[in-house]
Amino acid sequence: MPLSRITLSSGRSIELTELRMSTTYGGMLEGYPCRRINDMKVSGLLRRAEDGFSFAPVHLVPPSREYPDQTAGAFGPVEVLPSVACIGVFGSAAVDPELDAVLHRSTLVVAWFQATPDVPSDENADLALRGIRWDELAKDYEL
Repeated sequence: MPLSRITLSSGRSIELTELRMSTTYGGMLEGYPCRRINDMKVSGLLRRAEDGFSFAPVHLVPPSREYPDQTAGAFGPVEVLPSVACIGVFGSAAVDPELDAVLHRSTLVVAWFQATPDVPSDENADLALRGIRWDELAKDYEL
């Protein structure tokens, strides 16, 4: 049973079967969020997705970046990512229409950031998450 279902902008329905969440800035003892730190956070999330789910292609949804009106420090302006880093395994019908729909599915691992620890579903899934180009990114496999 999936954790949730999302209808993509393309109309394809995908199912979330596994979800890993962590706080974006957990363990940050010193400094402040800035572009350099955030670039490391984004690349680290992508690397964890690739290492943890080598059986499927991985896609990063580029995160939104906010620039609060705070004094810049030694590393430049303050830049803030959404507070929750996510890695999800999604499945759907096969991409290739020639494949038997009963015997084949498609999968894609997605890394993204979101503001709350809610499981994304049709009602609350971010527009960027719903905009995934599934047919270009996902991989078909045999059950």
